[in-house]
Parts: sequence; C-alpha cells; structure tokens
Amino acid sequence: MRRPTEQLRKPEMSGFFIRGDRASAKKSLSKTGVKRKKAAKEAGGDRQKFKTKGRPGIKNEEIESESEIDSDEASAIESESDNDETAQEKRLRLTKQYLAELESQEKEKQESEDLLKDAISHRLQEEVLEQAGRLQKKVAKDYEEPTEDDMRVLRGHQLSITCLVISPDDKYIFSAAKDCSIIKWNIETGKKEHVIPGGRKGTEGKHKGHTAHILCLAISSDGKFLVSGCRNKLIHVWDPVTCDLLHTFKGHRDAISGLAFRRNTHQLFSASHDRSVKIWNLDEMAYVETLFGHQSDITGIDSLSRERAITSGGRDGTIRIWKVIEESQLVFHGHQGCIDCIQLINEGHFLSGADDGSLALWSVMKKKPTVVIQNAHSNTDNGKLPDENWISAVAALKSTDMVASGSRDSSIRVWQCGEHFKSLQPLFQIPVVGFVNALQFSSDGSFLVAGVGQEHRLGRWWRLKEAKNSIVVIKLRKKDSS
Repeated sequence: MRRPTEQLRKPEMSGFFIRGDRASAKKSLSKTGVKRKKAAKEAGGDRQKFKTKGRPGIKNEEIESESEIDSDEASAIESESDNDETAQEKRLRLTKQYLAELESQEKEKQESEDLLKDAISHRLQEEVLEQAGRLQKKVAKDYEEPTEDDMRVLRGHQLSITCLVISPDDKYIFSAAKDCSIIKWNIETGKKEHVIPGGRKGTEGKHKGHTAHILCLAISSDGKFLVSGCRNKLIHVWDPVTCDLLHTFKGHRDAISGLAFRRNTHQLFSASHDRSVKIWNLDEMAYVETLFGHQSDITGIDSLSRERAITSGGRDGTIRIWKVIEESQLVFHGHQGCIDCIQLINEGHFLSGADDGSLALWSVMKKKPTVVIQNAHSNTDNGKLPDENWISAVAALKSTDMVASGSRDSSIRVWQCGEHFKSLQPLFQIPVVGFVNALQFSSDGSFLVAGVGQEHRLGRWWRLKEAKNSIVVIKLRKKDSS
C-alpha cells in the first residue's frame, strides 16, 4: 500500500505571535519595558512630564507619573504615622481635657456662689441693722460742694412752694403750693408732665382739686398712690400716673399738716392742726383709727418700715413716736421753740428743726437730743438776727450719715452725722434765695430737691421779694476716687 502523504502541520497564529513562541515573546516584552523605564529615568528622573500640544481647546497640562504619586503618598503616610496617637492615648487625652474643663467650671461656680453668699449676707446684715435702727452708711465724705452748673430751677407755681415728693423711681417730682395746684415734673427734661390746677374758695363741690393751701404730699413706695392734704381738712388720693382723683378722705377737724406712708404698704398716717394723728387703709379706702396725745398743732410727720409714726408737736415742744401695735407713745423734749419739721434717718435716729434756729439730732433710746446746733443757719453778715432764721425744712438720705436743712438765710446746709450719730458737722452750703419750705434727697443720693418760696409755708410773717417761687434740683456729685 501506498503510504499516505504526511501533511505538514502549520503553526497556529495567536495575535501577532506564534503560539509556540509565547515564552520568547513575553521575555522580549519584559526586556523592552525595562529598557523603556531606564530610558525614561535617564531622561526625566523619577518625574515624567507629558504635554498635550497642538490640539485645539486643550491646554498644556502636566501629568504626574505613578512613581511621583506613590512617593508623595508614602511620605504623607509616614508623617501621619509619626503624629498619630493610639486610640487609648486619645481617650486618655480627651478625658484629662474634660476633667480640666469640669474643674474650671466648678471653680467659677463656687466663686459666683461665694460672691452671692457674701452679697446676701451683707444685705441681711444691713436689714438687721436697719430694723434695729443702727445702720449708718458712711457716704457724706464722698460728696463735693455743688456748683451753679449743678443746679436747675423749675418754675410753674404762682405762689410759694409748700411741699414736694419724689417718685420711688426718681423720675418725677410732685410739688404743691399756696396756689392750691399740684404739678408733676419730669426730672430728666425739666418739663411739666401734668398740672392739677387749684380752685377758688367756694367751688369745693365742683372742682376736683384743692381750693385751699396745700400743706403736705406723700407717695406710696410702689408709686400706686399720691396723697395731698390742705387747709380745708381734706385728703385727696390721686393716681400718680394719670393724676386722676381716686378718693377723698374727710375726718380731721382742722388743716392737714402732714402725710406719710408706711414703707412698702398702703397704710397712711395723717397729722393735723386738730392735734390728732389718723390712720387710713388705702387698699380698702377706709379709716382705721385716731391717735391723741399732742397738746398743740402737729406740724410734721414721718414713717419708715415699722408700724410706727413720728410727729413734731409745734408749740407743745414735744416729739412723739406712736407705737401702733403696742398702743403706746414715746415722748421727747429738747427744743426751746416751736418744732416745725421732723425727719427719720433710720428706725433709731431722727432729725428735727425749730423756729428758734436750732437743729437737733436724736436717738430713740434717749429722751433728750444727742446733739443740738443752736442758730444752725445764723448769718450775721446779712444784718438779720440769728433767731429769725427758722429751720423750715429738714431732709435725710435714709440710713446714711448725710442730712440737710433749710431756712431763709439764702442757703441750704448739708451736714455729716458723726459715728453712732453722736455729732453733727457742717459739710457744705448750697446758695438758694428764699424760704426753703421743702427738702428731699433722691433714693440713690444723686440729687437733692428743694421747694423755695417768697413766704414761709405756714404763714406770711415775712416776704422776700427777691426770691422766686420755684423747684430747685441740685445734682450731687461724688469726689473723684483718684
């Protein structure tokens, strides 16, 4: 047989390489890649830059090679590994930080609590001393003598000013005069806020205000009620905001000479020339009771927190403290003349003035004054006799060592009370022409208000034509701490 012819097997083609030569192809490619890398390293080092040129709309860019990226990442990881801390170290650090913040907050809280405790303790101590009548803040030495620039004159009344009060917030002044009118003044602007005009005699039934000389004013601690008393034996109760008439009390048999509210209450004390003191409840608009004891016209009255009132008895030469709850009274003697004005400094001490020119400082524990200044407003330079300068008004900055007095000697005199109210020294004088018929300090001691007239508030014994019927607001400045 004929042997079949062997067919030659053709090599199979795979891609560009023959299958049999795969190993040699791989080896060849590997050598080529090594050569390319070596060439690139020699040409540009580890960093290769490829630019796109000549193609419209494409900017030249630099593309970092993989070798550069790898080296940057490696260095970043290495630096992070140097700065990183373990989870346990981080927890420890945060715990310490949190504890430090807690300690700081606790320390601040403790300091604020200590300050608050000190303030409360100081305030409680002051209240105890005030209730005992022994609180005396030393402030008089801090004030300096006012100048003319510190004084403002408010004019509106036609006749002599007889009385005034300052609102509890120190924003308004209420003044009254012999022209039977009441004016509400704005202290900041110096303008009239409201005027309650006076009426003519015989128009009592038609006119809502007073028709006779107004002798006294008082305002409650919360500013809810303003009261006024006149020679017609009437006490009018007003709304201080709107100046509307709320009520009228009748009961006294003669002129109303003094009015005073018990602090932080609506209990009203009234004094009269009928020698009696009456108590009224303004919450109920009702009469409570009458107190008797004085043997002459009562000329002034005052009250603080206790359920007590203090009165000056005029010609009977006595000062009386009325203990309402105990139903008793304390009687004080000391002045030789008629006692015209009285003012409480605190619950344990008070100041009085008389028509013999004497100014007296008292303690409730003694029946006689601790200090008497004879001819306190004497001024021989103007040709007047010393005893003609009656003490017509006194005022006290509550629970402090500073008081003031007024007369007709063309000056208001400010005094400093000594330690435990055992002495009285002149501090400075404020020039004011006319009869100083009313005086009152603001609650914070920033200013003093005087009611000035051509005549004495209780009569027409003299007339000073050069005087102006006005309200004088005196700014009180403190000395520089430096």
